[in-house]
Amino acid sequence: MINQSTFNTPITRLSTASEKWDGLEHFFGVTDALPMWVADMDFAAPPSVIEALQTRVGHGVFGYTLQSDAYQAAVISWMERRHNWKIQSDWMVFTPGIVPALSIAVQQFTSPGDAVVIQTPVYPPFYDVVRGQGRELVTNPLLEKQGQYTMDLEHLEASFQTGKIKMLILCSPHNPVGRVWTREELEELASLCLKYNVLIVSDEIHADLIYERGAHTPLSLISEEIANYSIICTAPSKTFNIPGLCTSNIIIANTDLRERFALGVRTMGLSSISTFGAAATEAAYDGGEEWLDQCLTYIRGNMEYVQQYITEHIHGINVLLPEATYLLWVDFRGLGMTHAELTRKLLHEAKLAFNDGAVFGAESAGFMRINVACSRATVEEAMRRLSILFNK
Repeated sequence: MINQSTFNTPITRLSTASEKWDGLEHFFGVTDALPMWVADMDFAAPPSVIEALQTRVGHGVFGYTLQSDAYQAAVISWMERRHNWKIQSDWMVFTPGIVPALSIAVQQFTSPGDAVVIQTPVYPPFYDVVRGQGRELVTNPLLEKQGQYTMDLEHLEASFQTGKIKMLILCSPHNPVGRVWTREELEELASLCLKYNVLIVSDEIHADLIYERGAHTPLSLISEEIANYSIICTAPSKTFNIPGLCTSNIIIANTDLRERFALGVRTMGLSSISTFGAAATEAAYDGGEEWLDQCLTYIRGNMEYVQQYITEHIHGINVLLPEATYLLWVDFRGLGMTHAELTRKLLHEAKLAFNDGAVFGAESAGFMRINVACSRATVEEAMRRLSILFNK
């Protein structure tokens, strides 16, 4: 039976080649910090996934693997149950992750010298997939007022009017600020993109990690017109904590766009799904829903704990609860210190390894992204260290 205690016992991840835990020295230059950074959970995957993988291991043969009818049915059923989104099996193109999909989309649908717009602060690989391929990066910074973020559509339209922008990479729900864009916001954005012939590539990897059921609107549901001029990136990886199995499903309703994208996938040699990724994805979508619901309740409890603790014990830090993701976007600017001083104190004095907000965008100095998809004991220890650091 899955309940809150399922997530309450810490699982030791050291010496498992965990990027989050065993990579501290490589990424932070320390070995003794508490890691609450890279976006994976410290929880075991759903029982349905573990059982499916154990069964597959028991078979003993791990040859080339197809996306079976059962796999496709599991994805289709999940999208309809969870998001009221009816997709077709031939709309799906497999990639081993959403970042490779973004890179392929930039390569296939823009040319060197074209511009691609991203809405900052945003997941750092968005920058890399644009700049690394010789495209011009245009930022459309989100508007922030007391921790609440909205799109700056006036600025975006002014950017579109240059005629250089061919693609917008959307983060929906948004990482790191935790916004679930409303249908009205997406309609306005889609209208602008259609007006200026800008293709939208929507990263919806966090779509299942929302705290108000039904709040997320898949971009394709905005209109038939936008469904035919968009690429929707989905994956079970964040939802069920299986990112190491490298499985994503890119949903493209438009046949011409889909064939062009699929050509890019084949050209890069990335079209083969892993044996374990296929088994885990099918099992997660078919049998992981109760686990996810309980997981979200637990994570929300962690977030509320952090917010309440900081409000009661530490002045100068602002924590607003996100609408999605298991990531807190925390504002430390009220402490009145430089960003360099903040990062040094957190890492070397408090021994806390958070994501540096500045890597998400130049406008995010003074912010940190904190991953609370972990045991309550880990969260409590982090808050204890913060309190000691800032209440000396």
